[in-house]
Amino acid sequence: MKAKPFVKWVGGKGQLIDQLEALLPADFARWENVTYIEPFVGGGAMLFHMLQTHPNISRAIINDINPDLTTCYQVVRNNPDALVDSLQRIQAEYYALPNEEAKREFYMMKRERFNLKTLDPIENTTLFFFLNRTCFNGLYRVNKSGLFNVPFGKYETPTICDPVTIYADSELLQRVEILTGDYQQTLAHAGAKTLFYFDPPYRPLSDTSSFNDYVKEAFNDAAQVRLKEFCDAVEAAGHKFMLSNSDCFAKNQDRFFEDLYLMYHIERVWASRNVNANASKRGKLTELLIRNFDAA
Repeated sequence: MKAKPFVKWVGGKGQLIDQLEALLPADFARWENVTYIEPFVGGGAMLFHMLQTHPNISRAIINDINPDLTTCYQVVRNNPDALVDSLQRIQAEYYALPNEEAKREFYMMKRERFNLKTLDPIENTTLFFFLNRTCFNGLYRVNKSGLFNVPFGKYETPTICDPVTIYADSELLQRVEILTGDYQQTLAHAGAKTLFYFDPPYRPLSDTSSFNDYVKEAFNDAAQVRLKEFCDAVEAAGHKFMLSNSDCFAKNQDRFFEDLYLMYHIERVWASRNVNANASKRGKLTELLIRNFDAA
């Protein structure tokens, strides 16, 4: 069984993997003893792909500012047996509920408990998985107080426990160091041959399209500029990076990223986005891939 993301994540890169793979450094297969770093790991689709596709990656570092998410990665890596047992119990409880209203009440009770922020890592991760599989559209969204506030998703028998994926991911994550906090700390972990892949909260294409509030701290234009300055530091240190973000120019003729990353290569890749509540506004659109190297 191949390792794959163990949570649903808005903006996940599963569908873009082939395009991202094609835009890796031209000589990447000849790099030796590679360090691979993801400062905004999210669902980890690119991480799992890279570790299973490129045996020259000898170490990987992932980071996220969301401590609930990084705790998930740590529990999957370190305690898969306890996690599977706990997930099987909550899945059986949920499936046994007689109707949608009972499931909604159970969901709200678990959401309230998750928001206590005092749980041990196994229970916290169990509830993270549960809420991810039973909330509306698999969103992870918090309010300004940092409390998870996504409504119930009305799923009757979602897969809450997937032991095969958890064990495959656990095995792969043995090679991964997991950090929690600001992405800038990742530069200290770079090695002689390092590739960074940045998948930050996207710049919204409109006032109503932002799904980047998965932490209470806003990722606004000033944060996008700060990230570009960090990319400059990565470049100055001699490392390679690729970065994904929204294509504001295609949508609004907004040259924010074209001007900000003027000195770097900017490619457009095609993605499908299905998180809009209005079904007519879902579908294919372009995203940006920014890099500081020549691709294959």
